[in-house]
Amino acid sequence: MNILVTGHRGFIGSHIVKALAGHNVSTFEWGDPYPGVMDLDWVIHIGAISSTVEQDIDKVLRQNYDFSVNLYEDCKTFGVNFQYSSSASLYGLKSTFKETDKIDPKTPYAWSKYLFERYVDRHPSGSIVQGFRYFNVYGNNEEHKKNQASPVTQFRQQARDNGIIRLFENSDQYLRDFVCVEDVVDVHLQFLNSVADSGVWNVGTGNTTSFEDIARMISAQQGVAMEYIDMPDILKNSYQTYTCADLTKLNSTIGLKKWTSVAEWLNYKNTTIDG
Repeated sequence: MNILVTGHRGFIGSHIVKALAGHNVSTFEWGDPYPGVMDLDWVIHIGAISSTVEQDIDKVLRQNYDFSVNLYEDCKTFGVNFQYSSSASLYGLKSTFKETDKIDPKTPYAWSKYLFERYVDRHPSGSIVQGFRYFNVYGNNEEHKKNQASPVTQFRQQARDNGIIRLFENSDQYLRDFVCVEDVVDVHLQFLNSVADSGVWNVGTGNTTSFEDIARMISAQQGVAMEYIDMPDILKNSYQTYTCADLTKLNSTIGLKKWTSVAEWLNYKNTTIDG
């Protein structure tokens, strides 16, 4: 297959490109010449500003929405199948997370993802179009995201570089659905190879882990202490204290999947941050 992957230098995109070895893969990163799609079978559109604290709304809309719409319309014109990344941040400060639930985006990033989902829904393509609402993805090669990296990566870096893990007060009450990047890539590939349906699906494990539990696992593994700090003001009004993917739709599409827990990933898959 001929496949274009956007955001190939980023966290998830780099893993997808690696997993597509054996296919004819071309890549695009922001700043490259605009990509042609005429001879492609699929576009996997992962590239985006992923910072949930980015406040330059024009910049976010230009890269996350305008570019996505242009690329999607080109794929419609030439009959190219299309996968794209969306986000569980669309749900906002909610306690239920089903694809049909009312959403409540709280940040420019979340709004950009919602607006593109809405555009796709209102401008259907004759080809396959699959959107994935990622929950909290973690794994190797996200270190460049710095304070926007997952707690798994941030805590491992802190333990290695500073000999101490700093986490927010009340982190035992922050429960998120953490999904490793390898499982996310596997979902993309399963859909690519065997699912002809279009739509939007949650991609998470359906289970939660607290920030404090992650810190304790890494603290025990690395032999370092933990320290509690105040949450920055910029996060307080939009911070999701609970996320948990409803996997009913995903399970009905690809069947039950064995998801990797954070403990399994830390203990058996990646014991060093550079792994």
